Amino acid sequence: MTDAISDHDIPEHYKSGTILGHPKGLYVLFFTEMWERFSYYGMRALLIFYLTQHFLFTDGKASLIYGAYTALVYLMPVIGGVLADRYLGSRKAVTYGAILLVLGHFGMVFEGPPAVNDSGTIVRSDYHLQILFLSLSLIVAGVGFLKANISTIVGKLYGENDPRRDGGFTIFYMGINLGAFVATLWCGWVGQTYGWRYGFGSAGIGMLLGLIIFLRWQHLLEGLGDPPDPKALKEKIFLGLNREMVIYLAGPLMIFASWMLVQNQAIVGQLLGGSSVLLFGFVVWYSFAKVAKVERDRLLVIVLLIPFNILFWALFEQAGSSLNLLTDRVVDRTILGWNVPASMFQSLNAAFIFTLAPFFAILWTKLAKRGWEPNTPIKFSLGILQVGFGFLILVAGMKATSIDGLIPVYWIVLLYLFHTTGELCLSPVGLSMITKLSVSRIVGMMMGVWFFSFAAANFVAGLISRMTSVETEGGQITDIAVAKASYIDVYTQVGWYAVAAAAVLLVLSLLLKKGMHGIH
Repeated sequence: MTDAISDHDIPEHYKSGTILGHPKGLYVLFFTEMWERFSYYGMRALLIFYLTQHFLFTDGKASLIYGAYTALVYLMPVIGGVLADRYLGSRKAVTYGAILLVLGHFGMVFEGPPAVNDSGTIVRSDYHLQILFLSLSLIVAGVGFLKANISTIVGKLYGENDPRRDGGFTIFYMGINLGAFVATLWCGWVGQTYGWRYGFGSAGIGMLLGLIIFLRWQHLLEGLGDPPDPKALKEKIFLGLNREMVIYLAGPLMIFASWMLVQNQAIVGQLLGGSSVLLFGFVVWYSFAKVAKVERDRLLVIVLLIPFNILFWALFEQAGSSLNLLTDRVVDRTILGWNVPASMFQSLNAAFIFTLAPFFAILWTKLAKRGWEPNTPIKFSLGILQVGFGFLILVAGMKATSIDGLIPVYWIVLLYLFHTTGELCLSPVGLSMITKLSVSRIVGMMMGVWFFSFAAANFVAGLISRMTSVETEGGQITDIAVAKASYIDVYTQVGWYAVAAAAVLLVLSLLLKKGMHGIH
């Protein structure tokens, strides 16, 4: 079905027409991103189990590896975005990133022999362990080139004042959640039922499908996302190589850096810590030295909200690490006589997004019409409050059962419900806040700072997950009572910290609202 639209609705040179009122190119990007997210979340659902049950890493070490990896996944798009904006163009960057992702996911298939405990000493295949780290590094670099740039192309499909823009991004966002939902069910089930290689291989096939779709139908983008200066890209600049080839050679450098960092997690923490000081120090200096009072106040609001964003995502991202292990170890996962693999519960977040996102969209619209819609700081506070409640509810569930008994499955479902409602309060307003409050001449840098906060959050998430570590044998806990006590202790602390942080932010919201100078 093709609908007619007026010429001013889309970029002048875009002539492919529409499907259901949106440019055909949107659906190319929808399915590419859907399969990319399928591959990422399918692998993510299995990774912590692969580390603890196949390679027999302790919970603490596995959590640090997981945290360093996911931190780098959010850090590399800053580099990939800059290279695409200045030289490569979004379309070439997405293609290159997808190729690296396919290689990385298929690298995970080579699992090798499981580690063994030989008289108290863990014996692992160093060769296959290095394949694991190389595969993770390929995925990090691939996401770096693809993640931010595919969203950029979505924006270019629409004219500057096109009223369909928000709807287009909503469709694109649904592709992300559809990929995540299907992946965690399929890859989780296959990986934990038939073997790691089959789960990881399924993720790789998904990414390969995404690459094929993008290459086969990228003509529907009609030049959107092409290099800003094709002539400059072909200019020879180093050892007879043109600029495009030099940029592609940056990929192996990103892979090597990630390969080193994912094995040296402390360096990742130091890198993030030092970069945080430099980035936030620069923004504060710029606020006082380079802009007028209104712009300064708005930039400082961003600076004050970013630590709360880090707190929220550090707790929310327990889903792939400590909460995944908890679900496997202390939750009664028997449903209708079937012992559901723990990784499949990662699909709950995406399922709740599908169900609740329309409700929240209607709710905010109705509140706005009455002048009651909460401002950005209050929405942040509500999000943090709910992620805290999620942990406290789970703690209540663990305390309600016998000390060595499994907890009913509905407690973990309730946790994911609260975490998802918290996400719907906080996540959609974050990027919008950056674009509205930033000074126009540094909005790109501020977007990089925002994504940097997700990298920091994921590394902190690994540290929190490490706090829940318990003694295991062959990747399985030796004492369920000890495990529950550890989870109760840590989740009680983080739950109440989140509630306290939400209360502090709620009090600060009046001051922050004033600093936003009329921006909601």
